[in-house]
Amino acid sequence: MNNLKITGALQGIRILDLTHVLAGPFCTMMLADLGAEVIKIEIPGKGDDARRYLPFIKSESAYFMNVNRNKKGITINLKHPQGKELFLELVRKSDVVVENFKPGTMERLGLGYNSLKEINNKIIYACISGFGHYGPYKDRPGYDLIGQAMGGIMSVTGWPDSPPTRTGTAIADILGGLSSAIGILAALRAKDKAREGQKVDIALVDSVVAAMGAINQIYIVEGRIPQQIGNCYEFFYPYDSFKSKDGWFVLAVGNNAMWKVFCKAIGKAELADSSEFATEKQRVNEYIKIKEIVEEWSINRTTEEIVSYLLDLGIPCAPIYSVDQVVNDYHIAKVREMFVEVEHPIAGKTKISGSHIKLSNTKPKIRNVAPLLGQHTEEVLDKLLGLSKKEIDTLRNNKAI
Repeated sequence: MNNLKITGALQGIRILDLTHVLAGPFCTMMLADLGAEVIKIEIPGKGDDARRYLPFIKSESAYFMNVNRNKKGITINLKHPQGKELFLELVRKSDVVVENFKPGTMERLGLGYNSLKEINNKIIYACISGFGHYGPYKDRPGYDLIGQAMGGIMSVTGWPDSPPTRTGTAIADILGGLSSAIGILAALRAKDKAREGQKVDIALVDSVVAAMGAINQIYIVEGRIPQQIGNCYEFFYPYDSFKSKDGWFVLAVGNNAMWKVFCKAIGKAELADSSEFATEKQRVNEYIKIKEIVEEWSINRTTEEIVSYLLDLGIPCAPIYSVDQVVNDYHIAKVREMFVEVEHPIAGKTKISGSHIKLSNTKPKIRNVAPLLGQHTEEVLDKLLGLSKKEIDTLRNNKAI
């Protein structure tokens, strides 16, 4: 019997993390939460740009701390010959390399996928960029805003009389990070069978395009270009935000049967038999009329009253939370553990986001706070590469680490 204690689903997987800011760190954060050993490699004396992003707790960036927990932190100068050799030695002992540099950067350093697989043919090389590692746009710089712009999501976000609008969070980066994590897990599974690694090439724009899904199909099938429609939905209605006596709520009436229940609930049972609103398509087309009817009913009731009443009838609805309400919601923050208190050596006690992935047997955990710059350099070079303190000091004096 194997008595090895499993501390995470990805226990035994070693990842070299060359990423910075958000898309790449979000990817490796998820893998670290799931138990992988993630070694974050940063530029000596500088580190990840996100270390300088607001908001700060004392001298530490909460932005950086949130997406770099559970990682070991080392510094290596990849432009220095000795630094490059250290990195290659680590590649020999690792399963995955993740980077989100501009395409061609690693190749110019002699550290691209084709070079790395020569020294470790089982290595999985994941790269995240704006437009991917091939195609006519590959050399363009990639940021979340660019991914949102050219992925199409900004063109359908906002209201009919507003300019194209970015989502309230860096959704292109998050989608890119999620896609990369999925690609890495698939490549690890393939390696178990084929005994060789492969390249995982993720573009922010591609990730947004994939997320647009059925919105793209409207144009492909109907030839109609989807526009900004506020909080409405192209496929059924009422599916929107509505004003209450003291705030806002959302309502999702997703089919004809639910429409009949809803009409009765708001004292308008006759609407269920109206030929004007008989189908999902008709209700979408007449969304302005329906919104007026709903708000005539809702404007004299509080959000709490509305949500409680409609949920009891099986009609999907919810209050629109502000960030403080999310952070303090018992179900979200406490029971589902989406905000976790940690103790940072400089920042002290603070809260960061918990893992959104829930596994019954190998529960993701926040085992360690984000590393200080170069915190684990000596530990990693000693334990993995067998270097002495004297050798490590020499490398530091030579500015290789």
